[in-house]
Amino acid sequence: MTDIKSMTMEELTHTLREMGQPAFRGGQVFTWLHRGVTSFEEMSDLPRGLREQLAQTFYITAPTVARKQESRLDGTVKYLWELADGNCIETVLMQYHHGNTVCISSQVGCRMGCAFCASTIAGKVRDLTPSEMLDQVLFTQLDSGREISNIVLMGIGEPLDNMDTVLRFLTLVNHPKGLNIGMRHISLSTCGVIPGIRRLAELQLQLTLSVSLHAPDSETRSRIMPANRGYDVEALFAACH
Repeated sequence: MTDIKSMTMEELTHTLREMGQPAFRGGQVFTWLHRGVTSFEEMSDLPRGLREQLAQTFYITAPTVARKQESRLDGTVKYLWELADGNCIETVLMQYHHGNTVCISSQVGCRMGCAFCASTIAGKVRDLTPSEMLDQVLFTQLDSGREISNIVLMGIGEPLDNMDTVLRFLTLVNHPKGLNIGMRHISLSTCGVIPGIRRLAELQLQLTLSVSLHAPDSETRSRIMPANRGYDVEALFAACH
């Protein structure tokens, strides 16, 4: 079966056309998915036959809350989401004067090996899918009742080590028929994966790039951040420029 929520609007429209449906059905399905439905039966404006056909071909991802912690000081909420395969990831919801920001993960675990980071202790288990990234924004918003206005890719994992997924997630979350969160409201944090930075520059996305530096020189940085041994500080600065 196919992960339908990882499909773009264009892919959905094309697929539904091939199923003999009019083009506007793609937009209907896309909108339902981005409202957080967990079954095709909830898509009430689709013909029953189509709903049954979709259920036979596709599945809809939906995480469950394994643990939820809320700060009494500032209202920050930390979610531990359990995924369909039993793996868990963290998402954090933060309140600011300009709106609500969600910090999401891009991988289960991480292989970057930074000495100061707990996420990398067990290494990388697997990449997240676009739908699993999107679900963190969507279900955090639904569970908390707070509208998400900003996203930071600073949770578990290195976003530029799962680049294709991240780019598809950005397309999905930015779509006007979906959550419609603008690129200028999205920040991506990296430990310094230079090929990914250069690819972002080529795409000219309007998101904010944040670099986790932690040391001003390559010798010090290489001791605590193994990624620096492949992409040193000088090359990293050049890529950022």
